Amino acid sequence: MLRQYELVEKVKDYDPDADEAALNRAYVYTVQKHGTQKRASGDPYFSHPIEVAGLMTDLQLDEKTIITALLHDTVEDTLATIDDIEQHFGHEVARLVDGVTKLSKIEAMPEDERAAENLRKFLLAMSEDIRVLLVKLADRLHNMRTLHFIKSPEKRQRIARETMDIYAPLAERVGMYEYMREMQLLAFEQLEPEAFATISKRLEELRGQDGGQVDAIALKIKQALAEAGLQVEVSGREKHPYSIWNKMSERHVSFEQVTDIMAFRVITETEADCYRALGILHTTWQFLPGRFKDYISTPKSNGYRSLHTSLMYENSMRVEVQIRTRQMHQRNEFGLAAHWAYKQHDKADGQVGWLRDLIEIVDASHDAEELLEHTRMAIYQDRIFAFTPKGALFQLPKGATSVDFAFAVHTDLGLSCVGAKINGRHMPLRTPLNNGDVVEIIKGSAAEPQLSWLGFVVTGKARASIRRAVRLKERAEVADIGSKLFDEIASRVPARIGRKAIRDAIERLGMDGPEDLMFAIGSAKLTDREVMEALVPGCTADFEDDEDWPARDRAISIKGMTPGVGFELATCCHPVPGDRIVGLRRKGETVLVHTIDCLELANGVDTDWLDLSWGKRSHGAVGRLSVTLYDRPGTLAEMAGIFAQNKINVTSLAQTQLDHPFTTYEIDAEVQDLAHLSRILSALRASDAVAQAERI
Repeated sequence: MLRQYELVEKVKDYDPDADEAALNRAYVYTVQKHGTQKRASGDPYFSHPIEVAGLMTDLQLDEKTIITALLHDTVEDTLATIDDIEQHFGHEVARLVDGVTKLSKIEAMPEDERAAENLRKFLLAMSEDIRVLLVKLADRLHNMRTLHFIKSPEKRQRIARETMDIYAPLAERVGMYEYMREMQLLAFEQLEPEAFATISKRLEELRGQDGGQVDAIALKIKQALAEAGLQVEVSGREKHPYSIWNKMSERHVSFEQVTDIMAFRVITETEADCYRALGILHTTWQFLPGRFKDYISTPKSNGYRSLHTSLMYENSMRVEVQIRTRQMHQRNEFGLAAHWAYKQHDKADGQVGWLRDLIEIVDASHDAEELLEHTRMAIYQDRIFAFTPKGALFQLPKGATSVDFAFAVHTDLGLSCVGAKINGRHMPLRTPLNNGDVVEIIKGSAAEPQLSWLGFVVTGKARASIRRAVRLKERAEVADIGSKLFDEIASRVPARIGRKAIRDAIERLGMDGPEDLMFAIGSAKLTDREVMEALVPGCTADFEDDEDWPARDRAISIKGMTPGVGFELATCCHPVPGDRIVGLRRKGETVLVHTIDCLELANGVDTDWLDLSWGKRSHGAVGRLSVTLYDRPGTLAEMAGIFAQNKINVTSLAQTQLDHPFTTYEIDAEVQDLAHLSRILSALRASDAVAQAERI
């Protein structure tokens, strides 16, 4: 643990103008506040914030960040408050400490919700000042270094999983690779102890067998470059166990089959020297096609710049080589933290694109599970590069589609997307993009995100935006049903209902506005009796039994609503426009629409029944048919021709029975209405290829 004078001296070494008195006050404050508290290791608790502050001094960060590191646990774990921090250390430090501090009021929440709320608050604070993230990462790194002292295996596993899923990827996204690698290694040791022990043992055995092979290869690389007139630094290392485990998992190979266990780093003086060194290495040793990456001309989204290549060394040994300048190396290892040391007051630098995407995800996510899912998607790194027609570059995860690309460009573009051209050709929206693709998004004025898109999008931003848009549409359509039900309910009360009566009813029900009232009615969160009582108190006193209750006297139109959003078409009877329909409404669920003669209605005795109508010009639904064909060549083709002539789109076709000389198929077909369905049935029955055709 750093002593007080040692910490101050470390800061003064790189920042002579630092406020020594403020640093001393913060050191004493954290020691006093944490007092006799102990960590799981038995060490005084204040040793933790002091070690975190030490990590910040290693990155040569400003005094306010060092003070924040010293105080980051005082509000959460002692009686100190944010107001106390502001009084003693100023507004800026108080704001940073508040960003790192967990919310005390969420301790009663379930584990996932608590983690999500912490993450939500943390991301919002991070968007205002990236130093919040730097302190949080150092805090997590030191906690991981002492994780083995925690007795509970479940708690160790939970913390390790959270580190692997959230904090290590965050460290990578801001380019702090040293932090990322150590976090992954420590988390891997807890999550996969047997694999960690096995790989570590094999690495030790190799170390004993290679006789200094890493140093020998590094020397050979340096000599080859020196002979060509390049003065460079070359260092070699083994990949750490988690990196090897990843390769084994991805490639489904054993440890012995992982050939590129050794990695070498070449540090040059200039950018031009990087490319010269690359050329020399490629002419000295054979390079592996497909393993070269140029992150200098096209940096990663976190600013990482380097050349990566893999070489076939002697005895068919694969070695990985990274080539970069000294300045690149400093930025690559410590990312935004290294940049902050030189540009401390430029907070806009922290407002990188991926961080803005995270903030959009925070706003769009509906609950804890969604937030954690979308955030994990947004911060994992396995990227491809795609371009707009004007040449703007966007990085996306592997497997990303045109819809992901549209949302990456702008949320509004994603919401209005109706199609896409990839490299000049119209392609389905679900088509995965490849490196270097040029993507043109086609917009529609009345376009809306489709729920089906969730089946193929891969970015957290796209998923969060689609889910939010679908939820808003669903809420609007359910509220529309509620509005129609409200008009019918209002017609049954013994008074004329005006705006004042509605305002009073909303107040009596404790709601925020008319939209909330209509949504509650549409989703069956309020009964007819509750609504009537809120409108005219006492008006339902005469209705004691259900038999006395006045029946609804008009059908509710579902015209203009979207199947699957405001209501669901039952799959047991497949109603189509023109059918006589009824809706079953359960609390908190969308209305389920059945045909009036559906046998499943017998199971809906405990639900609220709605008399529904399609409304004028309603069209479009899926009808289900059972068609029996004669089992001879050409009959299936003839049936397909009948569907084509009648402009029917078949969405599914399944053979359900083979009973020579007949074959029966179950077919789902998109039809406009009941008349359209009747025409297709008549055409099928008139065909010599069809023995029987029925609607089911």
